[in-house]
Amino acid sequence: QVQLVESGGGLVQAGGSLRLSCAASGRTFSSYSMGWFRQAPGKEREFVAAINWSGGSTTYADSVKGRFTISRDNAKNTVYLQMNSLKTEDTAVYYCAASYYTGTEYAQEAYAYWGQGTQVTVSS
Repeated sequence: QVQLVESGGGLVQAGGSLRLSCAASGRTFSSYSMGWFRQAPGKEREFVAAINWSGGSTTYADSVKGRFTISRDNAKNTVYLQMNSLKTEDTAVYYCAASYYTGTEYAQEAYAYWGQGTQVTVSS
C-alpha cells in the first residue's frame, strides 16, 4: 500500500515556473515507477510524465516536452515535476501516481495508487 500526497500547486502567470512534489508513504517507494497526470476542467485526465524506479528513464507527453522535468529522490520518497514556461493550457489538477511496472508507463491503468491532486492555475 502506498499513500501519495501532492503539494506545490498554485497560481502563476504564463511563462512562470512551479515545482510540484509528491511524497509517498511506505518503505518500498523505490520499487515503483511514478507518473504525473493532469485533468483540466471539462476534459479527461491525461498523461504528463513518468519516471522509472531508478530515475534513469523518463518519458513525457508531447505537450510538455522540453518544458517539464520529472525527477525522484528515493531517499526522500518523493517525486517532483518541475514545470517551466507555463502556458494557460497547463491549467489543471495535477495528480501523481505509483505503478508496479518497472518502466515508464503512459496508461492510467498501469497505476495502482493515486494522490488527491493539486491545482495549478496559469493566468495570462
